[in-house]
Amino acid sequence: MAEKEMSFLDHLEELRWHLVRAFASIFIVAILIFANINFVFNEILLAHLKPDFTTYQFFCKVFTSIGIDSNFCTISFKQTLQALNPTQQLMTGIWSSLILGFVVSFPYILWEFWRFVAPGLHSSEIKKSKGFIFIASLLFFLGILFSYYVILPMSVYFFYNFEISSAIENNFKLESYISLITNTLIGVAVFFELPVIIYFLTKVGLITPEFLRKYRKHALVVVLVLSAIITPPDIASQIIVSVPIMILYEVSIYVSKFILKKEQKNVSKSPRV
Repeated sequence: MAEKEMSFLDHLEELRWHLVRAFASIFIVAILIFANINFVFNEILLAHLKPDFTTYQFFCKVFTSIGIDSNFCTISFKQTLQALNPTQQLMTGIWSSLILGFVVSFPYILWEFWRFVAPGLHSSEIKKSKGFIFIASLLFFLGILFSYYVILPMSVYFFYNFEISSAIENNFKLESYISLITNTLIGVAVFFELPVIIYFLTKVGLITPEFLRKYRKHALVVVLVLSAIITPPDIASQIIVSVPIMILYEVSIYVSKFILKKEQKNVSKSPRV
């Protein structure tokens, strides 16, 4: 017996439950994180304020091995952050838990999205899309790791040591510092999803390899501008962020080319009426 076709309202109801489960996963993980909020803050979110952080030690060893004195070997931070209102620590803890809940739940959120879309796909398309969750999650977490171990240490080091006058003391608000950490984590992770985004844009016919090649220089300018927003305002940091993103851009061109060739091949194989 053929399955009854779903109405528009049925689709909305189905979408609602997928969203409910996705948000529930975020809240459940966020509750677990908030239950261990002291550990999360001390060992993860505030880890870049510790002189023995992995990245600082790595830079110290690299510069020392080539005979260059480095500030990374004698790095120090004022580790106290200011909470300027009675509820700020609580609200920052809740908000941080929700953001980290989203990060940890990302593969499940993608799975719920795929479950909503899958019934509308052909069996061959379902088989081909099975690797979507793995690839998208892998790119997302690579972006998280890259921002956590490369971008954020440089950002924290730069902002803590930059001054326009010795008469001005850097006293950072807790909310501003955590916003820097979480915004950078999510921002870079989204950048790393570029091949997946290009894949879908090519599938729906909005992007072609020729378009991506034609506007490669424009893309570089956009990437540099966005890199300047999420990193310290120095050339080295912008380049370090821009290089992997431009590599992903080149990978996206090949992804788009592969998808387009496959689509054209399927069209040529389809029987003519």
